[in-house]
Amino acid sequence: MRSTRQNLAHVWILSFLLCGCVAAAPFQTTADRPGVKAAEQRTKELVDVLNTGSADKVREYVRANFAQSFLTAIPVEQHVEILSRSSQRHGGFEIAAVTPVSSTTVAANAKSRKTGEWFRVVLDVEPEAPYKIASIGITRGGPPADPLPAGEVSDDQIVESLRKFVEKAAADDRFSGAVLLAKADQVLFKGAYGEACKRFKVPNRVDTKFNLGSMNKMFTAVAIAQLAERGKLSFDDPLSKYLTGWVPAEAAEKIKIRHLLTHTSGLGSYFNDKFEKSSRLLYRNVNDYKPLVADEKLAFEPGTKWQYSNTGFLLLGAVIEKVTGQSYFDYIRENIYKPAGMVNSDSYEMDVPVANLAIGYDRDQKGQYRENTMMHVVKGGPAGGGFSTVEDLHRFALALHGGKLLSPKYRDLVTTPKPELNSPEYGYGFQVEKEPEMIGHGGGFPGISSRLSIYTKDGYALAVLSNYSGGSFDILSHVRGLVFAKQ
Repeated sequence: MRSTRQNLAHVWILSFLLCGCVAAAPFQTTADRPGVKAAEQRTKELVDVLNTGSADKVREYVRANFAQSFLTAIPVEQHVEILSRSSQRHGGFEIAAVTPVSSTTVAANAKSRKTGEWFRVVLDVEPEAPYKIASIGITRGGPPADPLPAGEVSDDQIVESLRKFVEKAAADDRFSGAVLLAKADQVLFKGAYGEACKRFKVPNRVDTKFNLGSMNKMFTAVAIAQLAERGKLSFDDPLSKYLTGWVPAEAAEKIKIRHLLTHTSGLGSYFNDKFEKSSRLLYRNVNDYKPLVADEKLAFEPGTKWQYSNTGFLLLGAVIEKVTGQSYFDYIRENIYKPAGMVNSDSYEMDVPVANLAIGYDRDQKGQYRENTMMHVVKGGPAGGGFSTVEDLHRFALALHGGKLLSPKYRDLVTTPKPELNSPEYGYGFQVEKEPEMIGHGGGFPGISSRLSIYTKDGYALAVLSNYSGGSFDILSHVRGLVFAKQ
């Protein structure tokens, strides 16, 4: 069930792309905070199980120690698949430090045994004994690989380091895609590697269109902010003001627009069993997804927790259609892509020939490449699945900061975290990192690995689009380390 696996990818794989560091809050001793002590123990237990390399032991641990809400949202076997793949890819992990984040959450620095990469593991447990695992997130963090001396890194050094790194990754067949690094409107580096289509040996180009995964959430959020700025809606409006019959009426009354934008609505994902058992051809327009979410129940009261939600952004797309009287796709073309000059971006239908569009590839357990065309949606939408190029993503970054899409007030509103909504690393459709300062978004799925990182303090914009599973991860980590060293 590949699309159900996508939900878990947001927990274990996509979260690599968030590139956010959780700031530890001051707490008393763990003895005074039993939830923290339990979360520390669960983190160590989970890493120990992963380090065995045994799928059977992972399965046994998941069944016994994951909260029922976690298992309801994502089936056991999908947890086992992604956890086992992560263990295989990294050969296990070593924990360096664990710090409290909240009364039930800890963050741990973990190092990959195979690659030496550092990750930030954020684990949350239920508030009461036996403190089962309620959510897991992994972000790149910790010491950057091969850091350069602080204050001595020039743009030329960054470009040369990036060039060598990407060429080596492509030569090792770890990366296929396109990369662009810019400083303001000046492009410092861009290049394309690998093949857009292995069947016919078609090479990737810098203007090749790649699947964005969840990066469409930025466009959806900017569209909502535009409507708010024009007085067409308010972030405090309840969902019920615009939509009926999409989710249960009681939930629609509680959920506000800002909850949908920050993944704090309590909703999950429409990539559910009903979706898996139906034809992908049924889902082309926003309204087509309505039957998939009509019975979805809240996992928690809106605004009290953070849980990544594709359903939330789908509903935002429906709100855009209700408010504007346009299709979601027409609105985005006219109000996001056109003013930004994004000439190679859209939600293309995968059963219609589109020039210069990359096919995604995922390796199976035997190392054989598999095309992702039978796994993915036939057409992307408000929550993700559209296509763009690294050049168009740079144009989007320039338009966002140049006032072509939003005023400075509303731009800052969407790109700053919302801790008051329990969203300390996510604004309205934008992921936010403190060190180094960055806004942007990532996307991931089998055969899709995308990212736009806008380093607001230094003026850099990095766009990485790959048609390999996880293909962008190492490049993102490398550039983050370079920017960190420059500061």
